[in-house]
Amino acid sequence: MLGKMDVVQVFILAENRLLREALTRILNKKSDIRVLGASAFAPDIVQQIAAAAPHVLLCDSATVALSELRLIPEVRVTMPDLKVVMVGMEAERGTFLKAVRDGIVGYVLKEASAMEVAACVRAVANGEAVCPPTLCMALFEQLANPAPQPAAFVFKHGLGLTRREQQLVQMISRGLTNKEIAGQLNLSEQTVKNHVHRMLRKLGARDRLGAVDRCRLPGAIA
Repeated sequence: MLGKMDVVQVFILAENRLLREALTRILNKKSDIRVLGASAFAPDIVQQIAAAAPHVLLCDSATVALSELRLIPEVRVTMPDLKVVMVGMEAERGTFLKAVRDGIVGYVLKEASAMEVAACVRAVANGEAVCPPTLCMALFEQLANPAPQPAAFVFKHGLGLTRREQQLVQMISRGLTNKEIAGQLNLSEQTVKNHVHRMLRKLGARDRLGAVDRCRLPGAIA
């Protein structure tokens, strides 16, 4: 938590250059906020952020999708005190809850004003959490009725699946539809369909359940 006289230092991570420049310009106009750096996703982005040592990371949805949703957990492990805010988001329950589980403390919708983004940065830097009122109920319901944790999925070796394809197999094994997977991964439904199609072809499976069976280690419970 920062003192009232401290300047909040921010790193902006966004794929769209215009968005990076707009956020930088907006935040640097505030006397109590300073943008240390702004970048698109890169393989060494966690190291870049750590070197800048910001108080708050502003991250857009496109960057999270490109990093296959491991970016936020990796950043949080490297910098436990860093406050992560996702900006330009949809009011989608599944994506929001996944982001909270990954460790974000701020969730700003795409229609938010410049004033609201700046207010969110200040709030999370001072130990508060920020989310749209429309999604607050999702947190209460999640805590009141936690979903049972699925058993670990144990993969056979040597299947040649990418990390994304392994992630899809795990989600399919839990009974999620393409639409539900798209919501949780913050991807379009068509993109998920394309991933599934390539995965089926790679595995030589006729359908989704066949793909799960081919991937599961014999005797493993999933």
